[in-house]
Amino acid sequence: MEKIYLDNAATTPILPEVIELMADSMRVNFGNPSSTHQFGRTAKVAVETARKNIAKHFNVSAREIIFTAGGTEADNLILQNAVVDLGVETIVTTKIEHHAVLHTVEFLKSKYGINIVYLSVNDDGEIDLDELADVLTNEQTKTLVTLMWVNNEIGNLLPIKEVAQICKSNGALFHSDTVQAIGHYALDLKEVPVDFITASAHKFHGPKGVGFAYVKKGISVFPMLHGGDQEGGSRSSTENVHSILGMEKALDVAMERIEKDTIYIKGVKKQLIDGLRKLFSEIQFNGLSNEMEMSTYTVLSVRFPFTDKMLLFNLDLFGISASGGSACQSGSNKGSHVLDAFLNEHDAEKTSVRFSFSRFTKKEDIDSVLSFFENFNKKDI
Repeated sequence: MEKIYLDNAATTPILPEVIELMADSMRVNFGNPSSTHQFGRTAKVAVETARKNIAKHFNVSAREIIFTAGGTEADNLILQNAVVDLGVETIVTTKIEHHAVLHTVEFLKSKYGINIVYLSVNDDGEIDLDELADVLTNEQTKTLVTLMWVNNEIGNLLPIKEVAQICKSNGALFHSDTVQAIGHYALDLKEVPVDFITASAHKFHGPKGVGFAYVKKGISVFPMLHGGDQEGGSRSSTENVHSILGMEKALDVAMERIEKDTIYIKGVKKQLIDGLRKLFSEIQFNGLSNEMEMSTYTVLSVRFPFTDKMLLFNLDLFGISASGGSACQSGSNKGSHVLDAFLNEHDAEKTSVRFSFSRFTKKEDIDSVLSFFENFNKKDI
């Protein structure tokens, strides 16, 4: 049976050239970057070269990039520093953020008594920029806004430039979880005044367990873990040299191919949208995921006109790997907190599936998905 992978928002296959580079590094580049001998210096040079190259993609300086174990750690590092070290008393967010943000914000409220303002979202999961501006205009305490650029479940694109300008105009710090965007969209941080972003290599065909935080020059970051002065004193732990180099390579490839891959993957996504609409006249799409210019080209969140708790299981039996929402919630019986935030009770009960694509998704894969649903549609639902 052919295996079809359509869960790239959860993680992506590692590029062969990334695997090769990392394997070579493991064989010859094993020194500790903190060691002063030649093996350590070689590793240090490799890490710092990777830092400079990654920084160039965002038009920032190398010192503004902090390597982490992934997006979740990067989000935690930024949000906790904002409260503990930068004096933030109010955090503005939404209830459709990734749990790496939502749970951290809730923890900070319970521990430090900060104020949380949840912006409303409409029936498509969009925020109201006027509401954001009003909140910031009337807020008297030091404030941080945290809104993800690409929603990992419904694919909505935040108007990040407009949000950044609103925050800047009102003196608020702006953090964006850009985990689903990095490697898929270009971002010039000299043009978009974001104070913090986060990334995770495994979302753009790099290795798992490595990512980075961008922290704007002039903002100090103190480590959550203690025991070393790595990452300029911002993150204690021996750098994951091989994975950092793999991340650098994956990002280089992604940015080199970004226009070509965007066009191709958009075609794959449209193929699935059009095919499902022909099969199910009453099918719906969650958020703006069917709007090609208002959602990421890598995610399609489908809401079927029925309830079938076994649908994902049956897809898997057919060889098709997809998701009901965030992979971080696998095994949870609570459903999707994102969909629950804006769907009515009737629509929330219907079965939703997130399909997510990459450059490796073949048009024949989509044909197989549509074949599955064509046969499914013949059943008495």
